[in-house]
Formats: sequence, structure tokens, C-alpha cells
Amino acid sequence: MACGLSLALVANVTAQPLTLERIFDDPSLAGKAPVKLKFSPDGSRVTYLQGKQQDYNRYDLWEYNLKDNKNRLLVDSQALFSGPETLSDEEKARRERQRIFGRGILEYTWSDDGKALLFPLNGDLYYYQLESGKSRKLTNTEAFETDAKFSPKGNYVSFIREQNLYALELKTGKEIALSKDGGGVIKNGMAEFVAQEEMSRMTGYWWAKDESKIAFTRIDESPVQQAIRNEIYADEVKLFNQRYPFTGTANVTIELGVVSVNDQKIDWIDLGKDKDIYIARAKWLNDSKTLSYQWQNRAQQQLELRFYDTEKQLQRVALTEHSDTWINLHFDLHFLKDNKHFIWASERDGFKHLYLYRNNGQLVRQVTHGEWVVDALKGVDEKTGTVYFAARKDTPLESHLYSTSMFKESAIKRITNLGTYHDVVLAKDTKTFIDNSSAVNQPNSVALRKMSGEFVTWLEQNALNEHHPLTPYLSDLAKPEYGTLTAEDGQTLHYRLFKPAKLEKGKQYPVIVNVYGGPHAQRVVNNWRSKNLYFQYMAQQGYVIFQLDNRGSYNRGKRFEDPIYKKLGVVEVADQIRGVEFLRTLDYVDPQRIGVYGHSYGGYMALMTMFKAPEYFQAGVSGAPVTDWTLYDTHYTERYLGHPKDNAQGYQQSAVFDYADGLQGPLMIYHGMADDNVLFTHATKLFKQLQDNMQPFEMMTYPGSKHSLRGKKVQTHLHQTITHFFDRHFKTHQ
Repeated sequence: MACGLSLALVANVTAQPLTLERIFDDPSLAGKAPVKLKFSPDGSRVTYLQGKQQDYNRYDLWEYNLKDNKNRLLVDSQALFSGPETLSDEEKARRERQRIFGRGILEYTWSDDGKALLFPLNGDLYYYQLESGKSRKLTNTEAFETDAKFSPKGNYVSFIREQNLYALELKTGKEIALSKDGGGVIKNGMAEFVAQEEMSRMTGYWWAKDESKIAFTRIDESPVQQAIRNEIYADEVKLFNQRYPFTGTANVTIELGVVSVNDQKIDWIDLGKDKDIYIARAKWLNDSKTLSYQWQNRAQQQLELRFYDTEKQLQRVALTEHSDTWINLHFDLHFLKDNKHFIWASERDGFKHLYLYRNNGQLVRQVTHGEWVVDALKGVDEKTGTVYFAARKDTPLESHLYSTSMFKESAIKRITNLGTYHDVVLAKDTKTFIDNSSAVNQPNSVALRKMSGEFVTWLEQNALNEHHPLTPYLSDLAKPEYGTLTAEDGQTLHYRLFKPAKLEKGKQYPVIVNVYGGPHAQRVVNNWRSKNLYFQYMAQQGYVIFQLDNRGSYNRGKRFEDPIYKKLGVVEVADQIRGVEFLRTLDYVDPQRIGVYGHSYGGYMALMTMFKAPEYFQAGVSGAPVTDWTLYDTHYTERYLGHPKDNAQGYQQSAVFDYADGLQGPLMIYHGMADDNVLFTHATKLFKQLQDNMQPFEMMTYPGSKHSLRGKKVQTHLHQTITHFFDRHFKTHQ
């Protein structure tokens, strides 16, 4: 399904030099890259969000209708609201947690009957009916409505307003307040900071399938330490008295209740004597009377799947997961319609696999097994007993759709084609799926396929033809080389190399090691990332770009992740040194001009490699780095380092400060001055130490920017700054 250019077409397209300005300009070089692809409940259409051609950061709602095979604009966000959007601080923070950036329609939900769509815009809610083709505004208040959902039968729309949970009856327009004590430190139906940032739980409430009740969390933030946080903007400084759960300190107090929609009575579930816990997930069984929720202890070494019978007000533990290090959370829990079984994912054998259970908690069988990981459960066909899942069975560098039998041992069948990375969405009837595929130099294309893998039609071919914005630059893109190295413990490390197009014989080139290196991330993959365009640009400027996924990173199983437990910045640095040792064997690499660049955990890694291994890394750029793990949050940090009182030495040795004296080469640190994830304090604390040590360094700060440093101008300036840094220190010393 590759959509490359023919040689004849390439010859007719005038090649243009790739520039930093063009990488971040309109139209996007990724072309028509639809996001948030969903099937309508009846499978007759596919909806998606797509940026405007003249402004790829403003999104509209589109559809591909399978009856007439046409893409069409459903809702033009600008027609509904064209002014500058105003968002509450809560919603801004929520979008930062979701890594959502842009304007217009950024989220939407289908009603279960497939007749309507719901989306938030500028703090209000809009209801779009397919039959009329018109949108109507459901709310028009000064307050902001967030986390909007249809009820399962489509009779209500629920949302959060001013820290309380509401349901709006669509037929009458009547609003029902399902909680009343929200405000200040009390938040109803809302996910707390660490749930959003670290557990990927963006909601705090869940409808029962019969619409009779809603389970919801009530959080009390009063135990959480208050910290005054600065957000420095170009023309003002905002002070936030924020409750931030620094590692080792108190989390929110959380309760889990079930509220009746009819009379608003709340049944509070007994979560146990230990109140210092996490509620990681919640999901109703199909009987609408049983709520499942995932209880996790503070150390994250025990996870219980609990079932609560709302009629008998009794609960039981269906299954328990244990780990000597930590347990990774997932969303792979599926209750079968037979009301007798459920599918669950576990890493108990060292790799994430699927398991079939009876509802009484009895294990039936392990559905998948092997030294490879399941990415996600994608769908179940109960009639044929088939389970569909995304996994990396053939290669850890690509995600593919597979199928196998749920109830009996059978072969695992790969459905998607090797050579591209696949992100799939299955139709409710499991007859077709959306195949969003890409490769390292091939932007996303979206096809509709039968479950056999047979091509049906393009939803968005995004063909690299003469009209595609990437085409003028395509012929100069380097095809990266992939390979493997061996870590100290014998495990396999995957790497990727972008090289200048024409290597001159006898010439040695500078290298930039681009690193992330942290948990739950993988950089060496065969998929499209717009970020890679910067590496292509740098390769065209005469740099070699090297990426290596060290131990501790994701999609390789727990044995690959666990070596970082209670000691960060040790095996990760050792593996990156192993990468440099390999680079030194290449005759076209200048061993005296090897630099390192990373952002977030990658910024931390840039510091640790520069400080601990200056003989390997001669220059470095550290973006928004963690410098002191005691300044980071509870759920993430304690997962990998344990509680500070139990591992004080590990925290000290994992911070960067004890190694700063090792800095020898030039270093630049950049940070967003409104970062609410890795606080700006991480940078200023290191600035002060380096200054006290009389150690020269460079810095670039971005007023008003948060952790992701979004925006075309900011991104252009940032990458110009990084490029100038390496040019000054490497190209002038050839």
C-alpha cells in the first residue's frame, strides 16, 4: 500500500532544498494527515479531524461516507466560532496532559445510535445531527464544560462544570446536577493530575450501559502539597498556588461512588483501609449492575481488578497482578457479551500478552504468548471466537494487526503488510478496519480494509504525487539504516542512522545522537514522525543522526525495562556509550565531534551523558530536562525509583548534580518558562550549580511555553537555535 512516486513523476517535480522554516510552515509536509479516526456505530462512515490547509493547527470535523465513497467536510469549526478561543486553566492543563495542541474541533464523540456527534468548542458543547446536517449549541454559559460524553442510549449528554458532574437530557434540555460539593479542593468526576499525566486516565466518570447510573471519582486535593509555581510570559509573570504531588509527598484522597441519575443518590464504594492508593481504571460490565475498577497500591507493585455489585453492595477481587519492580497499566480489558468471560492483558511472563478469564476470576487460558509484546486489544468477534490485537510479533519496529482464536490454541495470523507501521481501528461488527499506515519516509495514508486485510478503498490516500507538499523534498530524503547492537547483559539494542546523502571518501562527519531513553517510549521505529524532518534537514547539512533505544525503553518486554529500577541514568547511559563505541568504528564518523540532543527524559539523558561520559559526547543540547527527581510527581517517579524514604541513595544518584563537575564540552539547556510538567525549577536549579561551579554553558528560555513548546514560531526558533549550536561547535572545528 505504499504510495510513492513513479520515476517519471519525480523527474517532473523540481527538487527544493529543505529549510527549517518550511518544516514548520503551512501546509504541513505530512500532507492530509487525518487524526482521531472513528467508525460510526453502524460502520457506514468514518469520521476524523483534519487541519485546514492554510492553518494545519486549526481542525475541522470530516467524514468519509462509505456509501458514496466521498470525503466531505461535516463541521467547519470556523463557521461555528471564528474568534480567539478562551479556555479555562483546567482545560489548558487537561489539553497539555493529552498532548493536544491546536484550535477548532479537537475532540468529538459519536452517539451509540450513530445519529449524532458531540464536540466541545471554546468552552461550550455542540450537538451535530447527521440527518439535519446542523449543529446546535447545548450550553452557553460563562463556565467551561469539559469531558463531554453521550450516555450509552443517547438520551443524555454528560459533562463537568465547575468541578461537578452534570447530565443534560437532550429531549427537554433539562440539566441534572449529579454532584453538588465540587469546588476548591473537591473535584467530582475529574481525573487528578497524576491520573491524567501518568496513568493516561483523562476522565473521572463512567456511564452504566442502561443509563441508570454513573460511577465517578471524588478527589480531595487538600493533602497535596501547595507550591507557588511561576509561569513567565513575555509581558507578565503569573503565579499559581498549585497543588503538585512531588514524589514522596501526599497524593489526593480519592473516593469512588455510583450516582443514580433519577434521584442523585450516591453509593460510596469501600476502597479499603489503605487510603494511599490509586484508582487506575473503571469500566462497567454488560449487566449494568457490576462495576469493575482497578485498584493499585502506592508502590505500584500490586494491581487488583475488583468487581462491585451495585445491587447487593458487595465486591470481590477478580484477579491480582504482582511485580517485584512495577506494573505497567493498560486499557486491555474487554467483557464479552456472553456475560461469562473477559479478556485481560498481563506482563506476568515478562511480555505483555492476552489472557481469557471467567467472570468469577478463574483463568481459562493464555491467548497469546512468546517473546514479543501485544500493543493493544483491538476487537473481539464472539460469533467466530476470534480476537484481534495490535502487536510486534514479527518485528519490534512495526505494529501490526493480528488475529487468533480466543478459546482454543491456534496459529496467530498477521493481517497487515510488513514494511509499514499500522495503527488500526476496528468497526463494531469486526467486518472492516481502518488502516492508518506509514513508514519512516512515507506520511500516513488511511485505507479501509476487510478483516482478511483485503483492500476496500482509500479513506485518505495522501499520495506522494505532484500536489503533495512533501514531493519537492522527497528525492533528497535520506533512507535511514537500521541495525542492532548488544548490551552488557546480552540484550539486543536497536538503532537507526540518518546519513548525509553523499559521503565523501576520506571525510569524517559530525554526529548528533538523538536520545529519549526513558520508559514508555520508543524512537527506533519504522513510522512517520514529522520530527524526523529535522533530522533529515541536519543530515542534508552534513550531520550523521544516530538514535538508539536503550534498556528501560518500551515495547520490548519487562526484562528490557526492569534494569532501570531504583537507579535511573545508569544502564541508559551505558547503552548510549555502547552506541558511540559503534559509531567510532565507522570510517565516516569523526570521533571527536559526537554530540547529544534530547528533550524531557531525553534532556535528562543529554545531561547525564555529558556529565558522566564527556570522553564520548563532546557537545550537548538538553531540552526541558528533569534534573532532580524529588521535584517530579509521585506516580511516575515512584514507579521507577520507589519512595524517597526507601531509596534516598537512588534518588541522589539519579539526579544530575553530583556529576556536573564532569562537564567538559559545550552545553546548551532550553526550557519553556510556563512548563507545568517538568517545572522550570529543574533548569534554574542546574543553572545555579553550573554558575557556582564557574562552568560555562548556554541557555535558551521560551516565555509562555509549556513542556511541549508548541507553536510554529517557537518550534522554528528552537530548531534554528539547536542547529546554530552544533554548527558553531562542530562545523567550525573541522
